[in-house]
Amino acid sequence: MSTVVVNNANNGGSKSKKRQWIYAKKPQGALYRKRQWVGYTLLLFLFVAPFIKVNGEPFLMFNIIERKFSILGNLFYPQDLYIFVFGMLIIMVCVVLFTVVFGRVWCGWTCPQTIFLELIFRRIEYWIEGDWQQQKKCDEGPDTDQKQMKKLLKHGIFLIISFFISNIFLAYIIGSDALIKIISDPLDQHIAGLISIIVFTLVFYAVFAYIREIVCIAICPYGRLQGVLLDDQSITVAYDHRRGEPRGKQQKSTSTSQGDCVDCKLCVHVCPTGIDIRKGLQLECVSCTACIDACDAVMEKIGKPKKLIGFYPMGEIEGTLKKKSNIRAVAYSIVLVALMSVFGFLLFNRSLVDGRLLRAKGSTYQLRDDKTISNLYALELINKSGKEMPFRLVCEDPKLKIQLVNPIQKLGKDGHATLSFFLIIANKDVETYKSNIKLSIYSGDKKVESLKTTFIAPPGMN
Repeated sequence: MSTVVVNNANNGGSKSKKRQWIYAKKPQGALYRKRQWVGYTLLLFLFVAPFIKVNGEPFLMFNIIERKFSILGNLFYPQDLYIFVFGMLIIMVCVVLFTVVFGRVWCGWTCPQTIFLELIFRRIEYWIEGDWQQQKKCDEGPDTDQKQMKKLLKHGIFLIISFFISNIFLAYIIGSDALIKIISDPLDQHIAGLISIIVFTLVFYAVFAYIREIVCIAICPYGRLQGVLLDDQSITVAYDHRRGEPRGKQQKSTSTSQGDCVDCKLCVHVCPTGIDIRKGLQLECVSCTACIDACDAVMEKIGKPKKLIGFYPMGEIEGTLKKKSNIRAVAYSIVLVALMSVFGFLLFNRSLVDGRLLRAKGSTYQLRDDKTISNLYALELINKSGKEMPFRLVCEDPKLKIQLVNPIQKLGKDGHATLSFFLIIANKDVETYKSNIKLSIYSGDKKVESLKTTFIAPPGMN
């Protein structure tokens, strides 16, 4: 077990001497129902996306092994790394901008870790072992046959789901076709793939069965950035202490001023990371809004206004909110627009063929018997179009002619080829020793790539 201690004296147990196990009360309420809609929609997308094909290519694939990525059916190769970097920067700035404005809502509503844990694994736990009090009682009780059966059933289902998730995860890496081949072919033909699935299964099982909230409060670096990204204008899940304090049990008649908080601790019991939101903004809060639903239900029962716990700018509660516009949010928005503009330009002007033109090693020029001079070149081509592509090489200078050493007229799907060719010019047409030359690669009538090189020839060789 991890040595990380979660401060939760209200719903923690004694599952480990070094770590208080969190027994989160089953959430319910309007926000939880909305979170379910969002979560299950994202889960459906997550499970389906690697199997969707666009123009014969995966909708999403991040094949690190073969250094090939497919985004929205468009293939990207190592030569497109600069485009991919801009895409990652855009995602990072989007997350940062969203955090500056809305706090850690990403973690509670859209993070795969939270969605899997809260909407799948915990719900199975509630179904088998009951709500948090029954779970705690079961763990602290004697080892009966019923307890062992519940644990065996729960962890067996956890392993099966983890195995399923690992297959989906692997589909994002190697592609759905390769995954189906691993599943359908004999096991001895794909030992590496089988080992990968087993490793991923054990990792996911450990995360969702044991590590759980420690991922959010200690492992994930995003949570640690909250202290830097949030300010008094950021909207976060917060407790309105102005209205809630002093807390205490509601009394029918009292001469003292009492806040709306009845100190029922439901906001603590329902928290998946085990914090007390009434103590103020904490890094462990993932903005799942479970405490809002729990508090609203209590306020409704006692006839008090809702949103004692709700979405508030911290500066509003503390009375320090003075600025009308969030300068940081505006700055991040400008950066985001700039990055998206550059990304769009690079994506729109991305060539379907990547070419690398080099002069043949150890050669300068060749004098021919027919009063011409030639230079030898090597051209490496990579097809990034995702389909077979016929092509032809054209020199923009009409004085130069191309003589192919190994004629190749087609590039296979995801294929690459190396061409050797001569550029030939008549002696009388040579004007300078070193000339800049432009070559183009055409597929049909469309120019798909432009290349530059130099041509060396001694002038005055008539």
